[in-house]
Amino acid sequence: MLLEHKRLLVTGVLTDASIAFSIARLAQEQGAEILLTSFGRAMRLTERTARRLPNPPDVLELDVTSPENLATLGAELAARWGTIDGVVHAIGFAPEVCLGGDFLAARWTDVATALEVSAYSLKALAELAVPLMPGGGSIVGLDFDASRAWPQYDWMGVAKAALEATSRYLARDLGPKGVRVNLVSAGPLRTIAARSIPGFSLFEEVWAQRAPLGWDVEDREPTARAVVALLSDWFPATTAEIVHVDGGFHAMGA
Repeated sequence: MLLEHKRLLVTGVLTDASIAFSIARLAQEQGAEILLTSFGRAMRLTERTARRLPNPPDVLELDVTSPENLATLGAELAARWGTIDGVVHAIGFAPEVCLGGDFLAARWTDVATALEVSAYSLKALAELAVPLMPGGGSIVGLDFDASRAWPQYDWMGVAKAALEATSRYLARDLGPKGVRVNLVSAGPLRTIAARSIPGFSLFEEVWAQRAPLGWDVEDREPTARAVVALLSDWFPATTAEIVHVDGGFHAMGA
């Protein structure tokens, strides 16, 4: 039971195809108590999906662009639990114009939305969580390799690069408080978010051909296991790390 007696906040659950759903399920199986977050029209969908977990958790409202909402959520967590042990950041969004292959088409207002929701939100969540982690804890985010330019991914790739940099600076500043900050860079997986990326099938085909271990776009379990391991006490000296769970694709040449 890697997460026995731990309390975790998990963002990003929409359907049972969400990577965050697999993380939440496995975390519960490993002994954790969890709360989910959602926002706006997605709340009902998340609440229905939560009922499919082994121990259906409550779903709390979280708009990462609202300081007031973040403060309210922090107060709610403090009232319910007092302290927390970990946070899963599985939040990402970019306006349609930011994806699809016309990199120059996006205006700053669109790019700013992508950066705020997909990258700055990691800092916002950390700011919420750290006061509730007096004994230290673990923050783990979901990433997609930002070391290269991918077809169609455009400004979301830039947002992921910002997420990676944000995680390093957070790791630097939060390490003295005993809080670890890491990312898991997964290969392409079929989720609602993935379906919003034009040409996603191109990723699937390339990964299947070049990953030394192979790659199953339907199998979210390896990614969930990596996140759960980083949330546990088994990586006490690991922070500012990007753990690749992609079948080895990232290390292969063209």
